[in-house]
Amino acid sequence: AKVLSEYADIIMLRTSSHKNLEEFGKYLNIPIINGLSDQSHPCQVLTDLFSFEEAKGSISGKSVAWLGDGNNNMSNSLIEAAGKFDFKLKIGCPNKYKPNKKIMTWAKKNKANVLVTDNPAEAVKDVDCVMTDKWVSMNDKVNKKAKKKSLKKYQVNKKLMNLAKSSALFMHCLPVGRGEEVTDEVIDGKQSIVWTQALNRVHVQKSIINWCLN
Repeated sequence: AKVLSEYADIIMLRTSSHKNLEEFGKYLNIPIINGLSDQSHPCQVLTDLFSFEEAKGSISGKSVAWLGDGNNNMSNSLIEAAGKFDFKLKIGCPNKYKPNKKIMTWAKKNKANVLVTDNPAEAVKDVDCVMTDKWVSMNDKVNKKAKKKSLKKYQVNKKLMNLAKSSALFMHCLPVGRGEEVTDEVIDGKQSIVWTQALNRVHVQKSIINWCLN
């Protein structure tokens, strides 16, 4: 970290352990960007919010559904974003994969509008955006077959999308597990903006770098 502080103006770190990010950052004299950790994925969520606002206007007062694993880096960062950007987040997940107590304590303290339900229909009802992610994340040390089975009813399909607003967007941070967390019909459908999200990551990352430098 000390050597890299001499080499560079910014460090971006992607790591399986969030503790690595925190430990590394202690010894840097330059900004560090969390490119991804097992605990959070803030750059991706900023891109998602930007993509929503580019398409629909301010996300403040809107509602977003998250289906699948409620205790991964994306859902954690979405909970934080709900508190920062004033939108309602409805997480549909099995009880086994609910958000952890630490992030929910933060949500309550920061008055984040977060609903957690094991009913996928309740999660997507009348929302402005439906989001999901791969059911088995990188470095996810679980029984993959068992996890996928428990998340099966949280698949984003046309039936669930029809419960959201007719103008609702579908988002996915990619790469995608087609036929698992989402059907081809949804990800390739008119409500999907996943390819725009992929493009916007370039521009949002540049803006984060610009913010760090200034």
